[in-house]
Amino acid sequence: MKFILGKKLGMTTIYDEARLAQNVTLVECFSKVALVRAKEKDGYAAVQVEIQKTKNKVVRKEFKIEDEGVFKAGDQIKTDTFEIGDRVYVSGLGKAKGFQGVVKRHGFKGAPASHGHKHDLRAPGSIGAGYPEHVIKGKRMAGRMGGNRVTTKNIKIVFIDKEKNLLGLKGAVPGVSGSVVEVYTK
Repeated sequence: MKFILGKKLGMTTIYDEARLAQNVTLVECFSKVALVRAKEKDGYAAVQVEIQKTKNKVVRKEFKIEDEGVFKAGDQIKTDTFEIGDRVYVSGLGKAKGFQGVVKRHGFKGAPASHGHKHDLRAPGSIGAGYPEHVIKGKRMAGRMGGNRVTTKNIKIVFIDKEKNLLGLKGAVPGVSGSVVEVYTK
């Protein structure tokens, strides 16, 4: 299993050997091993990796491993563990979109704009029932949208810069620029 934490820099376009454009997300990876868990002591083998997100904030993530003794606390994890062409999973927090109505959040159609309808184009409609006389739990209504953990699978690594610790991942990955993402294989 290969894994690394990185900071999403944004998207750009690079050209391959056939001079075809590829949309690529650049991830700056500079993580280190913070803690190693042993099977005898903790019941499972894992490596806790950390990355400095800002001056005062450190983000930690734990990855389960099979081979103990490979990692030590303080080891740097660099991009040379990956190769061009590797297929990886990328996890992170998706973009938070704030408070949204039912049309944007759940894809409701909305009311017609004519035939007596006024000021209720994007309203949800009826939300209750005659019995049990309260709104049923889980009813799709307006509320906060996004900001959840998202994992994209089968992302291809198309670019590696070992000097600058950059990974180029084909396509889009979760999160906004500057957010921390996890890049790993299973």
